Amino acid sequence: MAKKTIPGLRGRAPINPQPVRGDMTAAELIDNAFLAYNGRRLKEACRLFAEKMLEDDTVVGMSLTGALTPAGLGMSCLIPLIEHGFVDWMVSTGANLYHDTHFGLGLKMFQGHAEADDVALREAGVVRIYDIFFDYKVLLSTDSFFREIARQEEFQHSMGSAEFHYRAGRYVAERERVLRLPRRSLLAAAYEHAMPIYTSSPGDSSIGMNLALLELEGHGLRIDPLTDVNETAAIVYAAKSKGLKSAVFILGGGSPKNFVLQTEPQIQEVMGVEESGHDYFLQITDARPDTGGLSGATPSEAVSWGKIDPNRLPDTVVCYVDSTVALPLITAYAMARRKPRTPRRLYEHRERMMAEIAAAYEVVRKKRLKKGLS
Repeated sequence: MAKKTIPGLRGRAPINPQPVRGDMTAAELIDNAFLAYNGRRLKEACRLFAEKMLEDDTVVGMSLTGALTPAGLGMSCLIPLIEHGFVDWMVSTGANLYHDTHFGLGLKMFQGHAEADDVALREAGVVRIYDIFFDYKVLLSTDSFFREIARQEEFQHSMGSAEFHYRAGRYVAERERVLRLPRRSLLAAAYEHAMPIYTSSPGDSSIGMNLALLELEGHGLRIDPLTDVNETAAIVYAAKSKGLKSAVFILGGGSPKNFVLQTEPQIQEVMGVEESGHDYFLQITDARPDTGGLSGATPSEAVSWGKIDPNRLPDTVVCYVDSTVALPLITAYAMARRKPRTPRRLYEHRERMMAEIAAAYEVVRKKRLKKGLS
């Protein structure tokens, strides 16, 4: 009698790992031992990023939330990803960019512990981010730096946050050069590789607080979030209209997650330009979906908004792991499995991309006006 095959098991890989060895690379460990539960989700995340999102025909946008740069992930992971051309544009909280700047200015942060006496820390002039300690003077020095550069003539006009971060990144890169520091700042690396970084809530950080002070002094700098909405949509439209794919790599959730995803509804819903949604969705989060919060919203929910192409749901992964655990592993896996890509330097193409999406909208607008619609 022929041996029966159990339905649903045909073609599935058995769980049969090799013993873990001390000389395994991170990529080998992930492929061999991460076979179930969130370990397997993390392997799927690594493979989605390395095997599909990093193809030459895919533009990768990343969103960044949580205090990741204070933990050193800017230096250990984000800068290498930018230098390898593995991230093409980014939406970050202002806090991550502010704390990133400490390192570019030669200031220090230290490993502490979460059970510290915060009253005693305050009296000692020490600031705590969970188990990270730093001197209160670090804040004052970084505040002074941002106020000093933002008073310069080149900043005295309305601009999107990408322009502000690009100009600020040049000053941080110069400070690193003067101090003879190796590349330590994400802002400086983004400037060097012309990778645009946006902030969805520019007033919600110490950078925004210092710029608000300059407004009281009568300076002309204004961060225009509407420019950011149009520029990020233009990045996605420029890729998709040329037959390229769009991928989103989401670390955490919050406002940056929505900002990187809302590019598609901006194109489809608001502008009325035909499009089908992002092609790849990778999220690292600890947020639950059942509370209704955006941070935990799943790729399938995003489909209902037009954010994700419904035909590409198999190419989505949500991994419920702390970003400080997942990002170094994903970065190591990508470095091992993919050759560097040529950075797209999208900041330098903003005007062209804006012209392209404006032209596409003008076609729609004329049709609307002809039909008597607004």
